[in-house]
Amino acid sequence: MQNKILLIVVIILSFVLVYVSSREVTTFFNTEASKKIVVKDKNNLLKTLNIEDYIVGVVAAEMPASFNEEALKAQAVASRTYAIYKINTSTGDFDVVTDVSNQSYITVDEMKTKWGSDFNKYYDKVKLAVDNTKGEVMTYDGEVIEAYYFAMSNGYTEKSSLVFASDRDYLQSVESNYESDLKNFEVTKEFTKNEICTKLNISCDNINIANIERSETGRVNKITINGVTFKGTEVRKKLDLRSTDFTITNDNDKYLITTKGYGHGVGMSQYGANGMASEGYNYQDILKYYYQNIEFSTI
Repeated sequence: MQNKILLIVVIILSFVLVYVSSREVTTFFNTEASKKIVVKDKNNLLKTLNIEDYIVGVVAAEMPASFNEEALKAQAVASRTYAIYKINTSTGDFDVVTDVSNQSYITVDEMKTKWGSDFNKYYDKVKLAVDNTKGEVMTYDGEVIEAYYFAMSNGYTEKSSLVFASDRDYLQSVESNYESDLKNFEVTKEFTKNEICTKLNISCDNINIANIERSETGRVNKITINGVTFKGTEVRKKLDLRSTDFTITNDNDKYLITTKGYGHGVGMSQYGANGMASEGYNYQDILKYYYQNIEFSTI
């Protein structure tokens, strides 16, 4: 009788172990699957990459490798967060493209071309920043955030509702005082009258500018040129300007457009992050400043 009971117990335990083992394998597979990303490259080819390898390529493309290591770590977390957000919301055959439409990405061979003799130094530095934040993402109310970032502020970041279609509580305007002394903070671009009219597709007897509406951060929300009202983001795109904080002046037959900062202005300023890092802030300090009320989680 005891032998029969023992046999039954062994059979039950074996079943339980097989069941648990199968559950662990399934969970492990799902976890590994979540660490893959499908990218569409510049040749429209689809590639499946390990998420951490992908983030190395993004940080290498998006931020100067000469930046402070804490800024590089902040970039790694922001890039990983953005990637996971895109994976979670993807409805097509791929999750991201490899240019500025989403976030830029370069291969190891492209890094070698970009960095030349400094490749080993910069690759190791970027890779370490990614490794030291492995799997780390930002969340808000338990959800991975849409972690926008850009190059250089005009002194403030912009709230997302004025640039993108969505209003995000964690993407509000904050002061960013680390960029104004940079040599390319203000850039002036020269246009002829015909160039402006052609690019904006407006009548061109002369240039008449009116009704400039700016946000609290000084960026152009709306502007009327020759009777046509444009969003500041439209003018920036059509004229290939560095930012929407711009002023237009006339110099005889030439029009000079001066911009402050570089990028759409939403989320983390990369040069601002480097400025904060240089003052001793760590990467989580930087991210908590530019993305309000976020928390950190691990995928």
